[in-house]
Amino acid sequence: MKNNEAKRKLSPEQRDELFRVLQGRFEENPRRHRGLDWAAVKTRLDARPEKLWSLHEMERTGGEPDVVGHDRKTGELLFVDCSAETPGGRTGSCYDRAALDSRKEPKPKSSVVETAAAMGIELLTEAQYLELQELGEFDSKTSSWVKAPAEIRKLGGALYGDRRYGRVFIGHNGAQSYYSGRAFRGALRV
Repeated sequence: MKNNEAKRKLSPEQRDELFRVLQGRFEENPRRHRGLDWAAVKTRLDARPEKLWSLHEMERTGGEPDVVGHDRKTGELLFVDCSAETPGGRTGSCYDRAALDSRKEPKPKSSVVETAAAMGIELLTEAQYLELQELGEFDSKTSSWVKAPAEIRKLGGALYGDRRYGRVFIGHNGAQSYYSGRAFRGALRV
């Protein structure tokens, strides 16, 4: 087993604790995953242990992942960060490596695109962010970067979403900007 693979494997105790937390959240929020039961979700997770490390990272950084989608054809589940506010363990990052490299001091520690890739997850798209907001009220005090379309990124911009005044907004910033109240929400297909 490669060293990196070993680092991405949970101990039995970490695995059990992750399942306990995920099951509790799943049962507390049935509106997010109508038509699914925990036994089916656990069976899917048991069959894909390589995904558990990414879920653990989502949880460890404050994302509170939960199932929000299910592809009935393939059986694939979509886990998304469902924390009320942007995940606190991921704040203070600009959008991507190009933005980080162009940034003058003070530089953020990382970029959200690189952090997501290192965690084995993807940034939510604008459509996924809007769908998530239909399941609850998220980012009422913070904001979350979302995947920027290539044409916006080419012009130096990036997108974020938040909820203010009872509405959901998608806004824009320069990709090099970073804030203590902005992180990103990730998605993981299992």
